[in-house]
Amino acid sequence: MDQVGKVYPNGTIAVQQANLQAGEGEFLCFVGPSGCGKSTIFNMIAGLTDQTSGELSVLGTTPKEARKQNEIAFVFQEHTLLPWAKLIDNVTMPLTLRGVPKKQRIAEGERVLELVGLKDYTKVLPRQLSGGMKMRVSIARALIARPKLLLMDEPFGALDEITRQTLQDELLNIWQQDQKMTVLFITHNVFEAVYLSTRVVVMTPRPGKISEIIDIPIPFPRTDEFRTLPEFSSYVRQVSEVLKH
Repeated sequence: MDQVGKVYPNGTIAVQQANLQAGEGEFLCFVGPSGCGKSTIFNMIAGLTDQTSGELSVLGTTPKEARKQNEIAFVFQEHTLLPWAKLIDNVTMPLTLRGVPKKQRIAEGERVLELVGLKDYTKVLPRQLSGGMKMRVSIARALIARPKLLLMDEPFGALDEITRQTLQDELLNIWQQDQKMTVLFITHNVFEAVYLSTRVVVMTPRPGKISEIIDIPIPFPRTDEFRTLPEFSSYVRQVSEVLKH
């Protein structure tokens, strides 16, 4: 991403001169005030909208081409599950749309549901699940195509703190199992950003710019003990101070 900008037809400048390079296997968290362009950047990376200036390359090609090749997956804050469909059908929907044979779809669906701890829920409907379980299903659906880039837009924002921390650990476990998958994650929670990421991308208010990128050089796996260390508090303060300016 080189000098990328986005101006909407009504003249609103959503993103301005954004520069960023994310390497294979990184976990980047984006923080910043509401309306600063975080979701707009993600939509441009996913090929859902075009930038109006600058150069943007994803996995060595254009965002739209990367999406066509099923290299990118997106997890939103809302689970967006089909309420009438069993979990196995919800998570295999991307493969169904691609015309993958049923036997292969089911095998892949069972694989990702086991990955998120829901292997015994294949025939359950979404209404029978808690909020945290629904989010696990959304993550499983995103993982089924084995993406190289996983975009997550505040996926844990609506969850209680205990469930949130549990899913943070589960997400890190999944990410560490696939060391080539890059994760870009939007959050308003500075503690979550520091806990999850290899780097924190801090954005300014609109027009959104990348103010600073802060390295979090604490090795993985991370545990609850990390949250109690002075280093954790120090990084939280550092990110918070940048957000204030």
